[in-house]
Amino acid sequence: MGTALFLRGSRGLVLTSAGKAFADSTREALDRIADAAEGLHLRQFRRLSVGVYGFFLSRFLLPIWPGLKAAHPELEIDLHTSANPVDLLASRYDAVIAVSDGEPRAGLVTRPLLPIATVPVCSPALLKDGALDFASVPLLHNRPRPDDWRRWLDHAQLTKVPIRGGSSFENLGLAIEAAAAGLGAAIAIESLLAPDLAQLNLVRAHPVVRPTRRHFVLEYEQRMADDPAVAAFATWLCNACKQQGANKAAARTSSRKRAND
Repeated sequence: MGTALFLRGSRGLVLTSAGKAFADSTREALDRIADAAEGLHLRQFRRLSVGVYGFFLSRFLLPIWPGLKAAHPELEIDLHTSANPVDLLASRYDAVIAVSDGEPRAGLVTRPLLPIATVPVCSPALLKDGALDFASVPLLHNRPRPDDWRRWLDHAQLTKVPIRGGSSFENLGLAIEAAAAGLGAAIAIESLLAPDLAQLNLVRAHPVVRPTRRHFVLEYEQRMADDPAVAAFATWLCNACKQQGANKAAARTSSRKRAND
């Protein structure tokens, strides 16, 4: 520039009169460059289409949706729900939230979200002395998963409890609503129970949890991996699921501590 723009002193850099004049003259142009760069960033976040398992949406995703809007107000997402695995294919959407047994699939990026473990639930009114008599209470069934009760009872070593006689429902959400209404006990997914338990009309009917090999996962085609909108949504969702896991671990530690005290 042919002249000093700043001086380095004991307290840092100080603009000279020439430097101040230069800064004042270029500030408007630099602000316009910054605005243009921000506009380019915003245009990269195109509208996404995301297929999602309906029960995951209602019990986990919607309650935390304000967090996504706060983190990425420019991100717009169209949600398409289904309970049918055939509908939740990554080729149909920009990304899908589905159920997976962990096996890798060619051409797809698969990111685990929440584990699927089952636990029985019922209305608090059905408990006697804090416990549920499974042999005398109707067992409510989710038709797409007819073996859930038998598997959980065997895991809990309640092999003599009969599983016939209770009503069946076309999806898990309806079975859990029936349980909350006092019609019997239902099998629920532990990681999606928080909203129902918070309403205080549903409780765990037994402490035993049956783990499975399956997870809720976020899947998208490999070609979408570098898409800024997909990357932003995937990072936010995975972090939200990790936070839930950390909160559950902290709650278990606190519960054990109170028991020991």
